Amino acid sequence: MSSDNHLLQKRVNLFDGISIVAGAMIGSGIFIVSADIARSVGSPGWLMIVWLITGIITIIGALSYGELASMMPNVGGQYVYLKEAYHPIIGFLFGWTTFLVVQCGSIAAVAVAFAKFTGVLVPWISESNILLQVGPLKINTTMVIAIAMITFLTWLNTRGIVTGKTVQNIFSSTKVIALLGFIIIGLFALKSNNSFEINKEVFWKARQVGSDYYIYSLTGFALITAIGTSLVGSLFASDAWYNVTYISEEVINPRRNVPLSLFYGTLIVSVIYLLTNFIYIRVLPLSGSPYGTDVLSRGIQFATDDRVATSAMFAILGDYAAIIMAVFIMISTFGCNHSLILAAPRVYYAMAKDGLFFRKAGEINRFGVPGFALVVQGIWAVLLCLSGTYSDLLDYVIFAVLIFFTITILAIFVLRIRRPDIPRPYKAFGYPVIPAVYILTTITIMIILLLYKPKYTFPGLIIVLLGIPVYYLWKKHSGKRIIKD
Repeated sequence: MSSDNHLLQKRVNLFDGISIVAGAMIGSGIFIVSADIARSVGSPGWLMIVWLITGIITIIGALSYGELASMMPNVGGQYVYLKEAYHPIIGFLFGWTTFLVVQCGSIAAVAVAFAKFTGVLVPWISESNILLQVGPLKINTTMVIAIAMITFLTWLNTRGIVTGKTVQNIFSSTKVIALLGFIIIGLFALKSNNSFEINKEVFWKARQVGSDYYIYSLTGFALITAIGTSLVGSLFASDAWYNVTYISEEVINPRRNVPLSLFYGTLIVSVIYLLTNFIYIRVLPLSGSPYGTDVLSRGIQFATDDRVATSAMFAILGDYAAIIMAVFIMISTFGCNHSLILAAPRVYYAMAKDGLFFRKAGEINRFGVPGFALVVQGIWAVLLCLSGTYSDLLDYVIFAVLIFFTITILAIFVLRIRRPDIPRPYKAFGYPVIPAVYILTTITIMIILLLYKPKYTFPGLIIVLLGIPVYYLWKKHSGKRIIKD
Protein backbone atom coordinates (compact mmCIF):
# COMPACT_ATOMS: atom_id res chain seq x y z
CA MET A 1 0.00 0.00 0.00
CA SER A 2 1.25 3.47 -0.75
CA SER A 3 1.95 6.06 1.87
CA ASP A 4 -0.35 8.32 -0.20
CA ASN A 5 -3.25 6.28 1.15
CA HIS A 6 -2.05 5.62 4.71
CA LEU A 7 -0.36 7.85 7.26
CA LEU A 8 1.53 7.35 10.50
CA GLN A 9 -0.87 7.60 13.44
CA LYS A 10 -0.39 9.86 16.48
CA ARG A 11 -1.29 7.35 19.20
CA VAL A 12 1.73 7.37 21.54
CA ASN A 13 1.29 9.30 24.81
CA LEU A 14 3.82 10.24 27.50
CA PHE A 15 3.50 6.98 29.42
CA ASP A 16 3.95 5.01 26.19
CA GLY A 17 7.07 7.03 25.38
CA ILE A 18 8.60 6.41 28.81
CA SER A 19 7.76 2.72 28.39
CA ILE A 20 9.57 2.59 25.04
CA VAL A 21 12.65 4.29 26.52
CA ALA A 22 12.78 2.01 29.57
CA GLY A 23 11.94 -1.09 27.54
CA ALA A 24 14.74 -0.47 25.06
CA MET A 25 17.29 0.20 27.81
CA ILE A 26 16.57 -2.80 30.05
CA GLY A 27 17.75 -5.93 28.26
CA SER A 28 20.22 -8.50 29.54
CA GLY A 29 23.21 -6.18 30.14
CA ILE A 30 22.34 -5.16 33.69
CA PHE A 31 22.36 -8.82 34.73
CA ILE A 32 25.79 -9.58 33.26
CA VAL A 33 27.99 -6.52 32.62
CA SER A 34 28.90 -5.86 36.26
CA ALA A 35 31.14 -8.94 36.33
CA ASP A 36 33.40 -7.50 33.62
CA ILE A 37 33.38 -4.06 35.27
CA ALA A 38 34.30 -5.66 38.61
CA ARG A 39 37.28 -7.41 37.00
CA SER A 40 38.36 -4.12 35.43
CA VAL A 41 38.07 -1.68 38.37
CA GLY A 42 38.30 -4.24 41.18
CA SER A 43 36.48 -2.49 44.03
CA PRO A 44 32.84 -2.08 45.12
CA GLY A 45 33.15 1.69 45.31
CA TRP A 46 34.51 2.08 41.80
CA LEU A 47 31.92 -0.37 40.45
CA MET A 48 29.22 1.95 41.82
CA ILE A 49 31.06 5.01 40.45
CA VAL A 50 31.10 3.49 36.95
CA TRP A 51 27.32 2.98 37.08
CA LEU A 52 26.80 6.45 38.58
CA ILE A 53 28.83 8.06 35.77
CA THR A 54 26.89 5.95 33.28
CA GLY A 55 23.59 7.22 34.66
CA ILE A 56 24.74 10.84 34.60
CA ILE A 57 26.05 10.57 31.02
CA THR A 58 22.86 8.85 29.87
CA ILE A 59 20.57 11.44 31.47
CA ILE A 60 22.68 14.33 30.12
CA GLY A 61 22.47 12.75 26.67
CA ALA A 62 18.70 12.40 26.97
CA LEU A 63 18.27 16.00 28.15
CA SER A 64 20.39 17.21 25.24
CA TYR A 65 18.56 15.09 22.66
CA GLY A 66 15.38 16.63 24.04
CA GLU A 67 16.17 19.98 22.41
CA LEU A 68 16.64 18.35 19.02
CA ALA A 69 13.46 16.31 19.48
CA SER A 70 11.43 19.43 20.32
CA MET A 71 12.87 21.28 17.31
CA MET A 72 12.35 18.47 14.80
CA PRO A 73 9.57 16.09 15.91
CA ASN A 74 9.94 14.14 12.69
CA VAL A 75 9.89 10.44 11.94
CA GLY A 76 13.45 9.11 11.97
CA GLY A 77 14.66 11.13 14.96
CA GLN A 78 18.46 11.06 15.12
CA TYR A 79 18.74 10.46 11.37
CA VAL A 80 16.90 13.74 10.78
CA TYR A 81 18.97 15.67 13.35
CA LEU A 82 22.25 14.64 11.72
CA LYS A 83 20.96 15.29 8.21
CA GLU A 84 19.76 18.79 9.08
CA ALA A 85 22.76 19.80 11.19
CA TYR A 86 25.49 18.60 8.83
CA HIS A 87 24.76 16.97 5.49
CA PRO A 88 22.47 14.19 4.21
CA ILE A 89 25.49 11.86 3.95
CA ILE A 90 26.01 12.05 7.74
CA GLY A 91 22.40 11.09 8.31
CA PHE A 92 22.79 8.25 5.82
CA LEU A 93 25.94 6.92 7.50
CA PHE A 94 24.03 6.84 10.79
CA GLY A 95 21.12 5.01 9.17
CA TRP A 96 23.45 2.66 7.29
CA THR A 97 25.30 1.71 10.48
CA THR A 98 22.03 1.44 12.41
CA PHE A 99 20.52 -0.98 9.91
CA LEU A 100 23.61 -2.95 8.96
CA VAL A 101 24.92 -3.60 12.47
CA VAL A 102 23.66 -1.61 15.45
CA GLN A 103 19.92 -2.25 15.46
CA CYS A 104 19.74 -5.54 13.60
CA GLY A 105 22.82 -6.87 15.39
CA SER A 106 21.28 -5.90 18.73
CA ILE A 107 18.01 -7.58 17.79
CA ALA A 108 19.89 -10.79 16.91
CA ALA A 109 21.98 -10.67 20.10
CA VAL A 110 18.99 -10.04 22.37
CA ALA A 111 17.00 -12.80 20.64
CA VAL A 112 19.83 -15.29 21.22
CA ALA A 113 20.06 -14.19 24.87
CA PHE A 114 16.31 -14.82 25.20
CA ALA A 115 16.74 -18.28 23.68
CA LYS A 116 19.70 -19.16 25.92
CA PHE A 117 17.77 -18.32 29.09
CA THR A 118 14.76 -20.20 27.75
CA GLY A 119 17.16 -23.14 27.60
CA VAL A 120 17.52 -22.97 31.40
CA LEU A 121 13.85 -23.99 31.60
CA VAL A 122 13.82 -26.23 28.51
CA PRO A 123 17.16 -28.10 28.18
CA TRP A 124 16.26 -29.15 24.61
CA ILE A 125 17.00 -25.53 23.64
CA SER A 126 20.78 -25.53 23.41
CA GLU A 127 23.51 -24.37 21.05
CA SER A 128 24.85 -27.93 21.09
CA ASN A 129 21.53 -29.34 19.85
CA ILE A 130 22.10 -29.17 16.07
CA LEU A 131 18.96 -29.65 13.98
CA LEU A 132 20.41 -29.04 10.53
CA GLN A 133 23.84 -28.55 9.01
CA VAL A 134 24.38 -27.16 5.52
CA GLY A 135 28.09 -26.79 4.86
CA PRO A 136 29.55 -24.52 7.55
CA LEU A 137 26.07 -23.37 8.64
CA LYS A 138 24.79 -25.16 11.73
CA ILE A 139 21.23 -24.45 12.80
CA ASN A 140 20.68 -25.28 16.46
CA THR A 141 17.60 -25.07 18.65
CA THR A 142 18.79 -21.79 20.21
CA MET A 143 18.85 -20.21 16.74
CA VAL A 144 15.35 -21.55 16.01
CA ILE A 145 13.90 -19.94 19.14
CA ALA A 146 15.76 -16.67 18.45
CA ILE A 147 14.49 -16.56 14.86
CA ALA A 148 10.95 -17.40 15.99
CA MET A 149 11.10 -14.51 18.46
CA ILE A 150 12.30 -12.03 15.81
CA THR A 151 9.66 -13.23 13.34
CA PHE A 152 6.81 -13.03 15.85
CA LEU A 153 7.70 -9.56 17.14
CA THR A 154 8.20 -8.26 13.60
CA TRP A 155 4.74 -9.55 12.62
CA LEU A 156 3.22 -8.13 15.81
CA ASN A 157 4.57 -4.67 15.05
CA THR A 158 3.19 -4.71 11.50
CA ARG A 159 -0.27 -4.76 13.10
CA GLY A 160 -0.13 -1.11 14.15
CA ILE A 161 1.36 1.23 16.73
CA VAL A 162 -1.49 0.69 19.20
CA THR A 163 -0.75 -3.04 19.32
CA GLY A 164 2.96 -2.30 19.58
CA LYS A 165 2.70 0.24 22.39
CA THR A 166 0.27 -1.93 24.38
CA VAL A 167 2.65 -4.90 24.33
CA GLN A 168 5.55 -2.59 25.18
CA ASN A 169 3.73 -1.10 28.16
CA ILE A 170 3.02 -4.57 29.57
CA PHE A 171 6.61 -5.79 29.29
CA SER A 172 8.28 -2.54 30.37
CA SER A 173 6.06 -2.30 33.46
CA THR A 174 6.75 -5.95 34.28
CA LYS A 175 10.51 -5.43 33.98
CA VAL A 176 10.55 -2.35 36.18
CA ILE A 177 8.35 -3.99 38.83
CA ALA A 178 10.49 -7.14 38.79
CA LEU A 179 13.73 -5.17 39.20
CA LEU A 180 12.20 -3.18 42.05
CA GLY A 181 11.13 -6.49 43.60
CA PHE A 182 14.70 -7.79 43.31
CA ILE A 183 15.99 -4.62 45.01
CA ILE A 184 13.45 -4.84 47.85
CA ILE A 185 14.15 -8.54 48.43
CA GLY A 186 17.87 -7.82 48.47
CA LEU A 187 17.40 -5.09 51.06
CA PHE A 188 14.99 -6.77 53.45
CA ALA A 189 14.94 -10.53 52.91
CA LEU A 190 18.62 -11.39 52.78
CA LYS A 191 19.95 -14.58 54.25
CA SER A 192 22.74 -13.69 56.65
CA ASN A 193 26.21 -13.50 55.09
CA ASN A 194 29.09 -11.11 55.55
CA SER A 195 29.58 -10.09 51.91
CA PHE A 196 28.81 -6.43 52.49
CA GLU A 197 31.19 -6.26 55.45
CA ILE A 198 33.95 -7.76 53.27
CA ASN A 199 33.17 -5.27 50.50
CA LYS A 200 33.25 -2.29 52.88
CA GLU A 201 36.80 -3.17 53.91
CA VAL A 202 38.04 -2.86 50.31
CA PHE A 203 35.47 -0.35 49.09
CA TRP A 204 37.94 1.97 47.32
CA LYS A 205 40.88 -0.41 46.76
CA ALA A 206 40.95 -0.54 42.97
CA ARG A 207 42.56 -3.75 41.69
CA GLN A 208 42.30 -5.08 38.16
CA VAL A 209 42.19 -8.76 37.29
CA GLY A 210 44.59 -9.51 34.44
CA SER A 211 44.14 -12.13 31.73
CA ASP A 212 46.32 -14.45 33.80
CA TYR A 213 44.12 -13.77 36.86
CA TYR A 214 46.98 -11.78 38.40
CA ILE A 215 45.78 -8.83 40.50
CA TYR A 216 47.10 -5.37 39.57
CA SER A 217 46.68 -2.32 41.83
CA LEU A 218 45.17 0.69 40.06
CA THR A 219 46.04 4.32 40.73
CA GLY A 220 46.17 7.54 38.76
CA PHE A 221 45.96 7.23 34.99
CA ALA A 222 45.68 3.42 35.15
CA LEU A 223 42.50 3.81 37.21
CA ILE A 224 41.10 6.44 34.82
CA THR A 225 41.79 4.09 31.90
CA ALA A 226 40.08 1.20 33.69
CA ILE A 227 37.03 3.35 34.37
CA GLY A 228 36.96 4.54 30.74
CA THR A 229 37.04 1.03 29.30
CA SER A 230 34.49 -0.14 31.87
CA LEU A 231 32.09 2.62 30.83
CA VAL A 232 31.77 1.05 27.40
CA GLY A 233 29.96 -1.97 28.84
CA SER A 234 27.73 -0.03 31.22
CA LEU A 235 26.85 2.60 28.60
CA PHE A 236 25.76 -0.06 26.17
CA ALA A 237 23.76 -1.79 28.91
CA SER A 238 22.01 1.60 29.15
CA ASP A 239 21.80 2.12 25.39
CA ALA A 240 18.84 2.53 22.99
CA TRP A 241 17.05 5.21 25.06
CA TYR A 242 17.04 7.44 21.96
CA ASN A 243 14.83 4.97 20.05
CA VAL A 244 11.77 6.96 21.07
CA THR A 245 13.00 9.83 18.86
CA TYR A 246 12.54 7.57 15.84
CA ILE A 247 8.77 7.49 16.37
CA SER A 248 8.39 11.23 17.13
CA GLU A 249 5.81 11.68 14.38
CA GLU A 250 3.56 9.12 16.08
CA VAL A 251 3.77 10.79 19.50
CA ILE A 252 0.93 13.00 20.74
CA ASN A 253 2.31 16.53 21.31
CA PRO A 254 5.86 15.37 20.46
CA ARG A 255 7.55 18.70 21.22
CA ARG A 256 6.62 18.13 24.88
CA ASN A 257 6.28 14.39 25.27
CA VAL A 258 9.42 13.15 23.48
CA PRO A 259 11.82 15.23 25.65
CA LEU A 260 9.89 14.23 28.80
CA SER A 261 9.93 10.56 27.76
CA LEU A 262 13.69 10.74 27.30
CA PHE A 263 14.24 12.35 30.70
CA TYR A 264 11.87 10.26 32.81
CA GLY A 265 12.77 7.01 31.07
CA THR A 266 16.53 7.41 31.48
CA LEU A 267 16.17 8.70 35.06
CA ILE A 268 14.03 5.74 36.15
CA VAL A 269 16.30 3.14 34.58
CA SER A 270 19.54 4.78 35.76
CA VAL A 271 18.32 4.85 39.37
CA ILE A 272 17.17 1.22 39.14
CA TYR A 273 20.53 0.18 37.66
CA LEU A 274 22.41 1.91 40.48
CA LEU A 275 20.23 0.26 43.14
CA THR A 276 20.56 -3.13 41.44
CA ASN A 277 24.35 -2.89 41.63
CA PHE A 278 24.10 -1.89 45.27
CA ILE A 279 22.23 -5.15 45.89
CA TYR A 280 24.98 -7.04 44.05
CA ILE A 281 27.65 -5.70 46.41
CA ARG A 282 25.36 -6.20 49.41
CA VAL A 283 24.81 -9.91 48.84
CA LEU A 284 28.00 -10.96 47.02
CA PRO A 285 31.69 -10.25 47.68
CA LEU A 286 33.14 -8.33 44.74
CA SER A 287 36.37 -10.34 44.65
CA GLY A 288 36.38 -14.04 44.01
CA SER A 289 38.13 -16.93 42.34
CA PRO A 290 37.48 -18.37 38.88
CA TYR A 291 37.89 -21.77 40.53
CA GLY A 292 35.29 -21.13 43.25
CA THR A 293 32.66 -23.79 43.84
CA ASP A 294 29.79 -21.57 45.02
CA VAL A 295 28.44 -18.07 44.38
CA LEU A 296 30.21 -16.52 47.39
CA SER A 297 33.63 -17.92 46.56
CA ARG A 298 33.32 -16.84 42.92
CA GLY A 299 32.06 -13.37 43.85
CA ILE A 300 30.87 -10.77 41.38
CA GLN A 301 34.09 -10.89 39.36
CA PHE A 302 33.77 -14.57 38.49
CA ALA A 303 30.04 -15.19 38.64
CA THR A 304 29.29 -18.25 36.50
CA ASP A 305 28.99 -17.13 32.84
CA ASP A 306 29.10 -13.54 34.23
CA ARG A 307 25.49 -13.97 35.41
CA VAL A 308 25.82 -11.71 38.44
CA ALA A 309 22.07 -11.31 38.98
CA THR A 310 21.59 -15.08 39.08
CA SER A 311 24.40 -15.43 41.63
CA ALA A 312 22.90 -12.62 43.73
CA MET A 313 19.47 -14.21 43.60
CA PHE A 314 21.00 -17.55 44.60
CA ALA A 315 22.61 -15.87 47.62
CA ILE A 316 19.17 -14.54 48.58
CA LEU A 317 16.76 -17.35 47.69
CA GLY A 318 18.92 -20.41 47.13
CA ASP A 319 18.08 -23.16 44.64
CA TYR A 320 15.14 -21.36 42.98
CA ALA A 321 17.42 -18.58 41.72
CA ALA A 322 18.27 -20.01 38.29
CA ILE A 323 14.63 -20.54 37.33
CA ILE A 324 13.47 -17.18 38.72
CA MET A 325 16.21 -15.24 36.93
CA ALA A 326 15.75 -17.20 33.70
CA VAL A 327 12.07 -16.23 33.62
CA PHE A 328 12.88 -12.63 34.51
CA ILE A 329 15.59 -12.29 31.86
CA MET A 330 13.30 -13.90 29.27
CA ILE A 331 10.70 -11.21 30.05
CA SER A 332 13.36 -8.50 30.00
CA THR A 333 14.91 -9.53 26.68
CA PHE A 334 11.50 -10.06 25.07
CA GLY A 335 10.42 -6.54 26.03
CA CYS A 336 13.78 -5.07 24.99
CA ASN A 337 13.64 -6.68 21.57
CA HIS A 338 10.06 -5.57 21.08
CA SER A 339 11.13 -1.96 21.62
CA LEU A 340 14.14 -2.32 19.27
CA ILE A 341 12.02 -3.91 16.55
CA LEU A 342 9.23 -1.34 16.94
CA ALA A 343 11.29 1.85 16.65
CA ALA A 344 14.12 1.57 14.10
CA PRO A 345 12.03 0.90 10.95
CA ARG A 346 10.95 4.54 11.21
CA VAL A 347 14.59 5.47 10.45
CA TYR A 348 14.58 3.30 7.32
CA TYR A 349 11.19 4.79 6.39
CA ALA A 350 12.61 8.33 6.64
CA MET A 351 15.67 7.30 4.61
CA ALA A 352 13.45 5.76 1.94
CA LYS A 353 11.41 8.97 1.69
CA ASP A 354 14.74 10.73 0.98
CA GLY A 355 15.61 8.17 -1.70
CA LEU A 356 18.31 6.54 0.46
CA PHE A 357 16.76 3.15 1.18
CA PHE A 358 14.54 0.62 -0.55
CA ARG A 359 11.66 2.54 -2.11
CA LYS A 360 8.99 0.28 -0.65
CA ALA A 361 10.34 0.93 2.87
CA GLY A 362 8.90 4.44 2.48
CA GLU A 363 5.35 3.11 2.37
CA ILE A 364 2.86 2.83 5.24
CA ASN A 365 0.67 -0.28 5.47
CA ARG A 366 -3.05 -0.36 6.23
CA PHE A 367 -2.31 -0.50 9.97
CA GLY A 368 -0.45 2.82 9.83
CA VAL A 369 3.13 1.53 10.23
CA PRO A 370 6.09 1.07 7.82
CA GLY A 371 5.40 -2.63 7.30
CA PHE A 372 7.98 -3.31 4.60
CA ALA A 373 10.72 -1.58 6.60
CA LEU A 374 9.83 -3.85 9.53
CA VAL A 375 10.08 -6.93 7.33
CA VAL A 376 13.45 -5.92 5.82
CA GLN A 377 14.82 -5.31 9.31
CA GLY A 378 13.52 -8.69 10.47
CA ILE A 379 15.09 -10.53 7.53
CA TRP A 380 18.51 -8.95 8.08
CA ALA A 381 18.37 -9.61 11.84
CA VAL A 382 17.57 -13.28 11.13
CA LEU A 383 20.49 -13.53 8.69
CA LEU A 384 22.85 -12.04 11.29
CA CYS A 385 21.47 -14.50 13.80
CA LEU A 386 22.19 -17.41 11.45
CA SER A 387 25.67 -16.14 10.63
CA GLY A 388 26.66 -15.85 14.28
CA THR A 389 28.65 -12.67 13.48
CA TYR A 390 26.36 -10.23 15.28
CA SER A 391 28.39 -10.24 18.51
CA ASP A 392 31.67 -9.40 16.75
CA LEU A 393 29.98 -6.72 14.65
CA LEU A 394 28.49 -5.07 17.74
CA ASP A 395 31.93 -5.01 19.38
CA TYR A 396 33.38 -3.39 16.27
CA VAL A 397 30.83 -0.56 16.02
CA ILE A 398 31.04 0.58 19.66
CA PHE A 399 33.49 3.31 18.63
CA ALA A 400 31.31 4.37 15.70
CA VAL A 401 28.21 4.58 17.90
CA LEU A 402 30.10 6.85 20.31
CA ILE A 403 31.00 9.09 17.36
CA PHE A 404 27.33 9.39 16.38
CA PHE A 405 26.38 10.17 19.99
CA THR A 406 29.02 12.89 20.10
CA ILE A 407 28.17 14.59 16.82
CA THR A 408 24.44 14.44 17.62
CA ILE A 409 25.02 16.41 20.84
CA LEU A 410 27.38 18.70 18.91
CA ALA A 411 24.46 19.32 16.53
CA ILE A 412 22.80 21.36 19.29
CA PHE A 413 25.66 23.89 19.07
CA VAL A 414 25.70 23.77 15.26
CA LEU A 415 21.96 24.39 14.93
CA ARG A 416 21.97 27.18 17.54
CA ILE A 417 24.33 29.01 15.16
CA ARG A 418 22.99 27.91 11.78
CA ARG A 419 19.26 27.75 12.54
CA PRO A 420 18.45 30.12 15.41
CA ASP A 421 15.04 30.69 13.80
CA ILE A 422 13.70 27.18 14.54
CA PRO A 423 11.34 27.20 17.56
CA ARG A 424 12.79 25.37 20.56
CA PRO A 425 9.97 24.57 23.01
CA TYR A 426 12.57 22.82 25.15
CA LYS A 427 16.22 23.87 25.38
CA ALA A 428 19.05 21.58 26.48
CA PHE A 429 19.52 21.68 30.25
CA GLY A 430 22.66 23.54 31.33
CA TYR A 431 23.58 24.65 27.79
CA PRO A 432 26.38 25.08 26.85
CA VAL A 433 28.20 23.50 29.81
CA ILE A 434 26.25 20.25 30.30
CA PRO A 435 26.19 19.23 26.60
CA ALA A 436 29.89 20.15 26.39
CA VAL A 437 30.64 17.87 29.36
CA TYR A 438 28.89 15.03 27.52
CA ILE A 439 30.96 15.66 24.38
CA LEU A 440 34.24 15.79 26.33
CA THR A 441 33.34 12.59 28.20
CA THR A 442 32.54 10.60 25.07
CA ILE A 443 35.67 11.93 23.33
CA THR A 444 37.75 10.81 26.34
CA ILE A 445 36.22 7.33 26.17
CA MET A 446 36.94 7.18 22.42
CA ILE A 447 40.58 8.18 22.95
CA ILE A 448 40.95 5.45 25.59
CA LEU A 449 39.43 2.91 23.18
CA LEU A 450 41.76 4.03 20.38
CA LEU A 451 44.79 3.62 22.62
CA TYR A 452 43.89 0.46 24.51
CA LYS A 453 41.33 -1.40 22.39
CA PRO A 454 42.19 -0.59 18.76
CA LYS A 455 40.76 -3.89 17.51
CA TYR A 456 37.32 -2.56 18.51
CA THR A 457 37.74 0.82 16.82
CA PHE A 458 39.12 0.57 13.30
CA PRO A 459 36.83 -2.23 12.02
CA GLY A 460 33.84 -0.16 13.14
CA LEU A 461 35.13 2.91 11.34
CA ILE A 462 35.60 0.84 8.19
CA ILE A 463 31.97 -0.33 8.39
CA VAL A 464 30.81 3.29 8.64
CA LEU A 465 33.10 4.53 5.85
CA LEU A 466 31.92 1.78 3.51
CA GLY A 467 28.62 3.62 3.58
CA ILE A 468 30.10 6.58 1.67
CA PRO A 469 30.23 4.90 -1.77
CA VAL A 470 26.90 3.24 -1.01
CA TYR A 471 25.39 6.70 -0.37
CA TYR A 472 26.49 8.01 -3.77
CA LEU A 473 25.38 4.85 -5.55
CA TRP A 474 21.98 5.11 -3.90
CA LYS A 475 21.71 8.81 -4.74
CA LYS A 476 22.58 8.04 -8.36
CA HIS A 477 20.01 5.25 -8.53
CA SER A 478 17.42 7.40 -6.77
CA GLY A 479 18.01 10.26 -9.20
CA LYS A 480 17.50 7.99 -12.21
CA ARG A 481 14.33 6.60 -10.64
CA ILE A 482 12.92 10.09 -10.05
CA ILE A 483 13.68 11.11 -13.68
CA LYS A 484 12.05 7.89 -14.93
CA ASP A 485 8.98 8.45 -12.75
